[in-house]
Amino acid sequence: MGSAAPFRQPLRKDQAIVAFDFDGTLTIRDSFTEFLRWRAGPGAWALGLVRMAPAVATYARDRDRGRIKAASVREFLRGVDRATLEADAERFADRIWDRILRPAARSCWTACGDKGAHRVSVTASPETPVAPFARRLGADALLGTPLVFDGDDRVTGAFASPNCRGEEKVRRLQAVYGEGLRLAAAYGDTSGDTEMLAIADEPGFRVFTERR
Repeated sequence: MGSAAPFRQPLRKDQAIVAFDFDGTLTIRDSFTEFLRWRAGPGAWALGLVRMAPAVATYARDRDRGRIKAASVREFLRGVDRATLEADAERFADRIWDRILRPAARSCWTACGDKGAHRVSVTASPETPVAPFARRLGADALLGTPLVFDGDDRVTGAFASPNCRGEEKVRRLQAVYGEGLRLAAAYGDTSGDTEMLAIADEPGFRVFTERR
């Protein structure tokens, strides 16, 4: 039971930490929605959206991103075994890799690595679908919204921690790197990144704007 094992490399002494939001910052659009649509196929995707109408209506009132995301996981992923989900995530990354990453963001990511920085992707998306992208980018850590798997290693539809946005991004970073954490730099594109940017010496908000 539980979530996937942490995606994390040890931090070297005196190594600068740079944090990147994933969807909309490193990518041109939301990767998790794309993953769900691709995996479901046109017919099942359309039917799933119809079934999610009550959850969408609730979201229109409360704007609770974590709740609507959990509803999408229950609709499209509940019951899927971990190995299948991980294999599908790899296939999806193969398919979309060359089309979804922002070139300027990727260049900045590479430059940070060339300077010896510890690079961490901090995302509100579930970690499992993002992990293949993080590995290919050479990320030192991935902090996202971890899925819960049951005793048969199948997706339950729940999350193992709160939605990783806003203050939760800072809490997750501090849990790994310490309460007094200061980031050398951080990059994001929405209000969900505000708190993370506030603990960075060099905050970058919507600095990567080109699509291709």
